[in-house]
Amino acid sequence: MIAPNLLRGEKVRLTAVTSNDLATITRWWSDPDFLRLYDTAPAAPRNDEQISRRLDLSQTSPDIFLFAVRLLDDEEELIGLLEMDGVSWPHRTTFMSIGIGDARYRSQGYGHEAMHLALNFAFNELNLYRVCLTVFSYNEPAIALYEHIGFTREGVYREHIERDGHRYDMYLYGLLRREWVPGR
Repeated sequence: MIAPNLLRGEKVRLTAVTSNDLATITRWWSDPDFLRLYDTAPAAPRNDEQISRRLDLSQTSPDIFLFAVRLLDDEEELIGLLEMDGVSWPHRTTFMSIGIGDARYRSQGYGHEAMHLALNFAFNELNLYRVCLTVFSYNEPAIALYEHIGFTREGVYREHIERDGHRYDMYLYGLLRREWVPGR
């Protein structure tokens, strides 16, 4: 049986990132709070050209799947990005990351649903076996989400990043196809 709406849930849908999204993504990359949750790189603003180059790379690589997270009731509004990066086809593994760009859309279930859509895509469309992700120890809402979905903490990169003079761990999580429970 084929899933009727592979990339569409009750609240959000996953779509391609378009050139119309560039201004929104550039705005997110100017928000240090967003960047400190999303990336280990310094929280420095990026301009349209830098963001455009990054998006171009993700759209031309067969090993990267980048999705825009959009609300169902708004055809255009971009609320987040979800990426499967570095798919290793021989081993059927990938790393996943998600970022809800605007704080007003966080902690409302949109990331949860987007993760489920992406995991369904990863396991049932791409036929992957393992999905990994990393998260900073101070990002407690994300940790709670990943563990609720079924990810297992598999390791710790101890004191991996430094922010504001404090060292923080980065956790490695993994989810195997046989462990995933759709709708959890």
